[in-house]
Amino acid sequence: MASWVLSECGLRPLPRIYPKPRTGLTSLNANPSKIKLIQSDPVCSSSFWVSSSGSRERNWKIKVSTPLKVQSIEEEERETKKINVVNGVEEEGEFNPGAAPPFRLADIRAAIPKHCWVKNTWRSISYVLRDVVVVFGLAAMAAHFNNWAVWPLYWFAQGTMFWALFVLGHDCGHGSFSNNHKLNSVVGHLLHSSILVPYHGWRISHRTHHQNHGHVENDESWHPLSEKIYRSLDNATKILRFTLPFPLLAYPIYLWSRSPGKTGSHYNPSSDLFVRSERKDVITSTASWIAMAALLVGLSFVMGPIQLLKLYGVPYAIFVMWLDLVTYLHHHGHEEKLPWYRGEEWSYLRGGLTTLDRDYGWINNIQHDIGTHVIHHLFPQIPHYHLVEATEAARPVLGKYYREPKKSGPLPLHLLGSLVRSMKQDHYVSDTGDIVYYQTDPQLSGSPEAE
Repeated sequence: MASWVLSECGLRPLPRIYPKPRTGLTSLNANPSKIKLIQSDPVCSSSFWVSSSGSRERNWKIKVSTPLKVQSIEEEERETKKINVVNGVEEEGEFNPGAAPPFRLADIRAAIPKHCWVKNTWRSISYVLRDVVVVFGLAAMAAHFNNWAVWPLYWFAQGTMFWALFVLGHDCGHGSFSNNHKLNSVVGHLLHSSILVPYHGWRISHRTHHQNHGHVENDESWHPLSEKIYRSLDNATKILRFTLPFPLLAYPIYLWSRSPGKTGSHYNPSSDLFVRSERKDVITSTASWIAMAALLVGLSFVMGPIQLLKLYGVPYAIFVMWLDLVTYLHHHGHEEKLPWYRGEEWSYLRGGLTTLDRDYGWINNIQHDIGTHVIHHLFPQIPHYHLVEATEAARPVLGKYYREPKKSGPLPLHLLGSLVRSMKQDHYVSDTGDIVYYQTDPQLSGSPEAE
């Protein structure tokens, strides 16, 4: 049955083309069988509602000498959309990831159990000992069998373990390994130098990444290129940056010369990556890196360059692929595009909420749950062994701003599809605008438009 409006002025339907009053709208009460009156005529002073039994009751209202303010349907819809966008919801109930969240960083922090912030030094050291034993054990087994049926398995396993060592050194850089600063520095240098990473040089730039995550210009790791910078690149550079497998080998180049549009080196203490007070730390890390490189050269004379390549060189390349894959997919490749920010629209919280969790199957435990990345980005002080619990506690607060990772099989092969799709679509962002999304260059080989 069509809806009707009852008033002192008569019985009539409410057409959509008539203005809707902003006031006088009522909702259904606790008894759904009652249909309440909507006051639609400002000159009428009373109204009725009709119950399911057909009885009428008068509801007298105060007369006014001027008409009530009315609002057209189009205006009301625009107002509703404006309110919804503020609350992170677009028209038709769609979530807007670029909207300011309705919660604060302190709300997330309060939801995380207090013990998740506690750093257990001995527990952290036990993970280091576990990984080091596995690394040397794998190398000894591969050297013993020295069989081409074994080498590929060894390369994948050892490259994954090199990545695990990196994650523990990464925790040292954040201070989540221990409350002892000197211990963090010593362990971080030993772990990172062993896989040819300058500990302090990388630690400082990674701190910059966390402090500016989600910012187009100020972010440091896998941040988007502006259209102007992108257009200035030659075709060879574009292909190397966006055509697999080349992006998965980018980390050593990044350490040496950073990303396009930025200058400096992680090995150079005078680089604009660092302030004057950090130069001694950078010199120490670069010297440690050189010492490790010299050790490898010496080992090549002892065991031969081919054997060193098989034992160390190929696993190092696998480690670099893991690092580039994981760090890229923490900020790219979601099914729906995520925002990047500039200017006043950026905040630490909003930038951190564009980070993604990823499930790596069996690799989760090996890589110390670094795939549980959203909470890590917001609170890098939390030790890796508390990240899963902290994430579960924070999810009710995060709501739709937390994007549930797709469940992985034993090996995270599903992430290769996300990587390929992102490389084809996510090329640059606009030079203007404080909330921007990746755009696609249709001329770049491999993009959907080019195909």
